[in-house]
Amino acid sequence: MTLDTPIEYVKGIGPERAKLIKNVLGLSTVEDLLNFYPIRYLDKSKVYTVSQLQESNLDIQLKGKITQVQEIQTGKTKRLSAKFNDHTGSMDLVWFQYSKWLKEQIPVNREVYIFGKINVFNRQFSMPHPEIEAEENKESDTRLKPIYPSSEKLTKRGLGQKFFQNILRNVCKEIPNLIEENFPEYLMKTFGFISRQHAFLNVHFPKDMEYFEKADYRLKFEESFFFQLGYGLKKLHHKTQSYGNPFPIIGDHFNNFYENHLPFDLTNAQKKVLREIRMDMKKPIQMNRLLQGDVGSGKTMVGLLTMLIAMDNGFQSCMMAPTEILAQQHYNGIKELLRETDINVRLLTGSTKASERKIIHEELENGMLSILVGTHAVLEDKVKFKSLGLAIIDEQHRFGVAQRAKLWAKNKIPPHILVMTATPIPRTLAMSFYSDLDVSVIDEMPVGRKPIITAHRREKDRLYVYNFCKDEIKKGRQVYFVYPLIEESETLDYKNLMEGLEHVMDFFSEYNVTMLHGKMKPDEKDTAMNYFASGKAEIMVATTVIEVGVNVPNASVMVIESAERFGLSQLHQLRGRVGRGAEQSYCILMTSDKLSKESRTRVRTMTETNDGFKISEVDMQLRGPGDILGTQQSGVVDFKRLDLINDSAIIKTTKNTVEKILEADPMLTRPDNLIIKNYYLRYYKGKNKWSKIS
Repeated sequence: MTLDTPIEYVKGIGPERAKLIKNVLGLSTVEDLLNFYPIRYLDKSKVYTVSQLQESNLDIQLKGKITQVQEIQTGKTKRLSAKFNDHTGSMDLVWFQYSKWLKEQIPVNREVYIFGKINVFNRQFSMPHPEIEAEENKESDTRLKPIYPSSEKLTKRGLGQKFFQNILRNVCKEIPNLIEENFPEYLMKTFGFISRQHAFLNVHFPKDMEYFEKADYRLKFEESFFFQLGYGLKKLHHKTQSYGNPFPIIGDHFNNFYENHLPFDLTNAQKKVLREIRMDMKKPIQMNRLLQGDVGSGKTMVGLLTMLIAMDNGFQSCMMAPTEILAQQHYNGIKELLRETDINVRLLTGSTKASERKIIHEELENGMLSILVGTHAVLEDKVKFKSLGLAIIDEQHRFGVAQRAKLWAKNKIPPHILVMTATPIPRTLAMSFYSDLDVSVIDEMPVGRKPIITAHRREKDRLYVYNFCKDEIKKGRQVYFVYPLIEESETLDYKNLMEGLEHVMDFFSEYNVTMLHGKMKPDEKDTAMNYFASGKAEIMVATTVIEVGVNVPNASVMVIESAERFGLSQLHQLRGRVGRGAEQSYCILMTSDKLSKESRTRVRTMTETNDGFKISEVDMQLRGPGDILGTQQSGVVDFKRLDLINDSAIIKTTKNTVEKILEADPMLTRPDNLIIKNYYLRYYKGKNKWSKIS
């Protein structure tokens, strides 16, 4: 047996069962079986008393007697109830689904062991559907028993817990022939690791909880270590082998703009980030930098100043955004900032007219066009640059990796890369998924910006909210009303939007109201947006089309309808559409009276903090890392044990460990590091094939 042996050749499986297991669980080799970890363990070595009970997620065992078995009818539903007593107290046992046979089999007034998960309601303990074992039949069981992921389809075919426990017990007997060590002695000693063979054995059949914890830590550390090593080696390769055009000059374009046209003083955070970018671009190595900054922190200004450095060195720049509205927003902003200069800036999107495209293509190729702002249209083969030196990607998580690779290929020597995101990425994710990039953070808002006040209101408060909006409009401000638009219920949501528009127009009949939604044509969206941005309309009723990039400094109130239907990241982005001027701004979260626990957490988080990084941490706890990264990137790596939310300390430790190892031995040629290198080349090389592209 080897790690590559198909599971049909494992004793007790065979071709039919192998096919079923592969279809349901995706397991096809012995290695897959070893990485098929238990989701929890049954500990029958300890016996608790009722007085020791506390709320926990563990299955526990008690010894005592069952009394008072009775059927209880509530409406149309029936349940079976009983009392469990020991010398310290009593608690309820309950069966929600049961048969007459079960009722007759319960051993009443006899010494028994019960086993199961404890529930707590109104400080009263109960155990639903306990496992019952008469004292005389009790087997001594000191080891923790693994419980594996399963499904009804497998259980019905006889592939339940006992089946998988037996199969894994057989496979684990072969561990000495299957598992090799992949850490050198110095790492084993530094971290007090158990051997790799013992780790696999004790994660499937732990001797006790202490051994399980050692095994768990070892395997999580290993996963994170080799993942970080892959990125570390690529980052090292990038720094030494990836050529780029050096930009040594800070010239007239940058200096003229900085000294004469900068509309506000840069924050210290913006200056720090610019210095980091400047140091990168001086070198003949391609810059590969991630710029994180909260909504309204001034990333676009940093991007523009970086493009002016590229111009001073004789190169063109391109800024790519995921939507036409955002691309238009960047273009308008940059055009406005550069209006008193002679710098040529153009916009290329899917709706750019053919005559305009022709001019853009010509000016890009002859070098007359210095800055191109656009959407995916920039990636078309027809779009050729004379000398592309800098590519800025905004909201990069919305682009597929292969798409971005096309942009890199627009120049013989790859352009410098600046990736910008206004969605603060949880530090754990940034440490793992972006560890091959240099990360810059703008963690300071422009001077004079007041924190947005966020309030939670319910339907009964609507009149109060409307009157508050009227008061703000009377002060000369503008208001957004945003409605959810979720694809699964698009028709219903569109109806809600139109009804909302009617309500708003009725109440605010003396004011101008405009509407914006995704079904409108691009020129209709532009007209509606310009009508609002120019101040001709006091109110905009919209869907989440305005989530990213829309900038109206005079808008001071954002009312988010059915806020419980939005994710935290969306709520934070929407809130960022106000508070862009010097006046105090407000975000009002309107919800129904009944909220789920998760919705309450989201609303509370929004009212308690404006810090996008704190919000992103809560968001990741609620949604998990895959959703945060988006569908384009959630499949980058499939961790078997490592949890990006709960194992941030391990990720940090492995990152530091890898950095120290590569600093001392970049090519892993030292004899004691060869074990790491050989294992990485055999099992990990090629898994991160896109990691050079941020």
